[in-house]
Order: sequence, then structure tokens, then C-alpha cells
Amino acid sequence: MAATEQPPEPGNDAGPATATVKPKRRTTPKPKLPGMLPPWKVLLHNDDKNEMGFVVVTIMELTPLKQEEAIERTLEANDEDVALLLVTHKERAELYRDQFQSKGLTVSIEPTE
Repeated sequence: MAATEQPPEPGNDAGPATATVKPKRRTTPKPKLPGMLPPWKVLLHNDDKNEMGFVVVTIMELTPLKQEEAIERTLEANDEDVALLLVTHKERAELYRDQFQSKGLTVSIEPTE
């Protein structure tokens, strides 16, 4: 051994350096949460052919609105010619529109702003 060389320290392998490679962990991608769907308004229009009692009962039958809310919406449509029934996503708004039309009521839908 030359005078300038130091003996290897205990536990220190004087051989060539080898890197330990850890196996890569497989990660499963986190599921993406669905974003909120754009809201749509369901609007009840006044007409001269349906009685108010029928309109109230139909609103309660087709929507989650209770009697007091159904009466308020019916009176508003009668006085203002249109009333906001509820706000939901487009597909459900289309379903509400179709259901109300099948009962002879005029309902339209439009996107909220």
C-alpha cells in the first residue's frame, strides 16, 4: 500500500460503486370528480286553459316543491305570465319540460347566466 493511500473504512466496499434501484411503485390515477353541470332554469308560463288547482297539483306531482311553493309559483305565473319553478342541469330540465307538456302545461327551459 502506498504511503498516501488510506485503508478502506470498515463497511465501505472499495469496489466499484453500484446504485440501488428501487422498483417504481405503480400509482393508480385518482378518479376525477365530475364538475358541476351548468344550471338551467325551468319556467312555468301562464295559460288560459288550465285551472290553478290543476297547475298546483301538477307542480307538486312532478317536482319536489311542496304545496305552499307550488301555489306561490302558480300565482306568480298567473300575475307575471312566467314563474321560475326550479334550477337544475339541462337533462333534468328537459325532462321536467316534457313531463309538464304531457300534462298540457307550458314550460320552457333556458340556461342561467
